[in-house]
Amino acid sequence: MNIKISIKVMLSSSFLFLSLFSYSQTSAFRVALDAGHGGHDTGAKYNGRIEKDVALSVVLKVGKILEDTKQIETIYTRKTDVFIELNERANIANKAKATIFVSIHCNANKNTVADGTETYVMGVTKSASNLDVARKENAVITLEKDYKQKYEGYDPNSPESLIGMTLMQEEYLENSISLASNVENEFEKLGKRIRGGGVKQAGFLVLHRAYMPRVLIEMGFISNPAEGAVLASENGQNEIAQAIAKAIINYKNDFFGSFSENSIPEEKKAEPKKVESPIIKESPKMVSGTVFKIQISASYIDLELAPKNFKGLDTISVEKENNLYKYFYGETPDYNQAKENLKLAKSKGFTSAFLIAFKDGKKISVQEAIK
Repeated sequence: MNIKISIKVMLSSSFLFLSLFSYSQTSAFRVALDAGHGGHDTGAKYNGRIEKDVALSVVLKVGKILEDTKQIETIYTRKTDVFIELNERANIANKAKATIFVSIHCNANKNTVADGTETYVMGVTKSASNLDVARKENAVITLEKDYKQKYEGYDPNSPESLIGMTLMQEEYLENSISLASNVENEFEKLGKRIRGGGVKQAGFLVLHRAYMPRVLIEMGFISNPAEGAVLASENGQNEIAQAIAKAIINYKNDFFGSFSENSIPEEKKAEPKKVESPIIKESPKMVSGTVFKIQISASYIDLELAPKNFKGLDTISVEKENNLYKYFYGETPDYNQAKENLKLAKSKGFTSAFLIAFKDGKKISVQEAIK
C-alpha cells in the first residue's frame, strides 16, 4: 500500500530535539476511543442517519471487543450522547496516558455516489480533498465558546492555518502510520474501497493535542444510500468494529507483543515459571538473518550517532524512510536480550521505545520473528 505523506514542519531545531524524547506512556496498553461529534453537534445527517449516533455505536462495540482481551485498557472520550470539545477529547487521552488515540467518524458528500473509507494521521497537507475533510471535522469548534482564543486563531474555513500553530510530535508519525495501515488492511478484507489508495494526512484539531500515536477513521459515507445503510445497520457496525479492534490488537501485538510483560503484575514477573507463555520462559531459536532492535525515536533531524545524543546509549543505528530518520538501539537474535535492551532504553528515558524485528534486512512483525 502506497503511503503518500507530505509534511511541512515549522518548528525550531531546539524544540524538535526536545520533542524527540518527550513521549511518555505508562506500562499498560491503553486505547483512547473517541466517538466523533455528540450532543448538539450531530455531525453529518442523511436520510435519517446521524453521524454522532453511528460513531458512538461503533466505538462502544470496538471498546467491548478490546476490553474482552484482558490485555488492553479502554478509555472513552464519551459513552453517551454528549457534546465534548475537541481539545477536551485530547485532554482525556493525555490525562489517562493512553498508548494510542483512535477517533471514529462517518464521511459525507453532496455527491451521494461518493463512497469508501479514509484513515488519517496528523499533519499538514495541500491536498484539496484532505483539506476539505479536515475543514468539515474541525468546523465543530464554532459551537464552542471563545474558540478563536482557545484554538490560537485557527480558522476552520482555512485548514492551512493549522500550519502556523502545529507543534508536531514527530516520533508519533511512524507508529500512527502503522496503526492507520492496519485499519485500512482490515477494511480491505471486508471488501471496502480505500479512497486515495493509502494512509492520508490532514490537520485535524482532535488529533492535534493528543500526545501519542493517533489516527482518525472515516468509516464510510453516510450520504451514500448503500454505504449509509451498512453504517446504520447492526451487522454493518459489528463488522466495522471487528475490523477496527483487530487492527488495534495487531498493532499492539506487532509493537508490544501478544503477551505483554507490561501487563503482568510485579509479583508474577519475579516468578516466570508461573507464566505459561513460551516467550517469557526461554529465548526462541532464531532463523538465520533474524534480529531484534529497539526503535527509540523517529525524527526529521539527522543526528550524529553518538551516545551523547541518545542519553548514553551506544550501538545506535539509523534508517531513513520518507525523509524520516528512525533511530534504533542494539541488535540481537536473542529475544530475551532484546527485552533487556528495551528495558534499558526505557530506563534512559525513551519511554515510547518498542521492539521491532528484521529478517535478512526486511522488517517483519515481532510475532513472526519469535516463531
